[in-house]
Amino acid sequence: MTHWFHRNPLKATAPVSFNFYGVATTPGATKICNDLRLSRTRLLELFTDLSCNPEMMKNATDLYFSLLQGFITSLDDSSQECKLRYIQNFKWTDTLQGQVPSSQQDAVFELVSMGFNVALWYTKYASRLAGKEDITEDEAKDVHRSLKIAAGIFKHLKESHIPKLITPVEKGRDLEARLIDSYIIQCQAEAQEVTIARAIELKHNPGLIAALAYETANFYQKADQTLSSLDPTYVGKWRKYLNLKTCFYMAYAYCYHGQTLLTGDKCGEAIRSLQESEKFFAKAEALCKEYGETKGPGTTAKPSGHLFFRKLGSLIKNTLEKCQRENGFIYFQKVPADAPQLELKANYGLVEPVPFEFPALNAHWTPETLAAFDLTKRPKDDTAKPKPDEDVKPLKEPDIKPQKDSGCQIS
Repeated sequence: MTHWFHRNPLKATAPVSFNFYGVATTPGATKICNDLRLSRTRLLELFTDLSCNPEMMKNATDLYFSLLQGFITSLDDSSQECKLRYIQNFKWTDTLQGQVPSSQQDAVFELVSMGFNVALWYTKYASRLAGKEDITEDEAKDVHRSLKIAAGIFKHLKESHIPKLITPVEKGRDLEARLIDSYIIQCQAEAQEVTIARAIELKHNPGLIAALAYETANFYQKADQTLSSLDPTYVGKWRKYLNLKTCFYMAYAYCYHGQTLLTGDKCGEAIRSLQESEKFFAKAEALCKEYGETKGPGTTAKPSGHLFFRKLGSLIKNTLEKCQRENGFIYFQKVPADAPQLELKANYGLVEPVPFEFPALNAHWTPETLAAFDLTKRPKDDTAKPKPDEDVKPLKEPDIKPQKDSGCQIS
């Protein structure tokens, strides 16, 4: 089963040279600066490289973050902060608020901003893989795992590193709690979509599928509510996606709950459940159109033309017709005026983020190497700072053309 996921753009950043002329006083210190520059450049290249896979990404992130830790972590495990933490200025744009950059002279800001992009990369990798027509079981597992890894990174940034920033996080920007929480919940919901698709493919009990769909709809609704107090100019399109996925999985839940009721000879209630499924599907269809017409950051798509959407429409129609036929020939039950209350709890298949930790300090960092950075030799004009008019160019994301067979664009 193919999937379609909304994706916001990657963060962009100004180049960083790590050229501390005069400050790095030994070949070992200079080598660390060169390695930082090269590993950062390489990591940024991988974000938009379609041939990049999770193993390549992990190797690149482990190298860069292990080197960057030397600007943050105390070598003697004391609580004292590293003397190099504020030596370099870093500039990053926002995924929602366009190319308006934020700038902080703080290595922790670089750690959380780059970490945020790494988490976004895992979601985009999952999206590309999930959009394939003939996704294999191993690929489906990769999608599931990547989304859980992304959720784990977002969670770790929020709990362990963003609170350490000296400059408070600006409201409505990437590192704010409401946005991070929405990303975490969305990753969990999307991973559960893969679980639901697998359960359907293996013809699992309709009760389990209905419960998983209901839990997934609740996840999407929670993610939407988390964004509700933010400026609709920036989150309007994203919220349309979360709304349509909420309705879509409510339609799934009522559809499979109807099958469960039919199996229990409750044909009248089954018909009413399928009618409710039809209502939610119609709402989702209307939201698909609104999503396509809403301006804002994120993918441009026509989700109602996607295979995942068309399949559910056919399933609801066929199941309802079957229930109506059986009721007309066998059961002759009255169809209730009220839809059945869904009090479904999934005991299996619920997704939790994969715990994440940044790598340990690179072995090249030693007390001698750290001591070789002489901050008294910094130039008075501080060339580590970017020029005020320095441009931050957006990352050119390669996979932005719509797939003709699916009617939507996977980013």
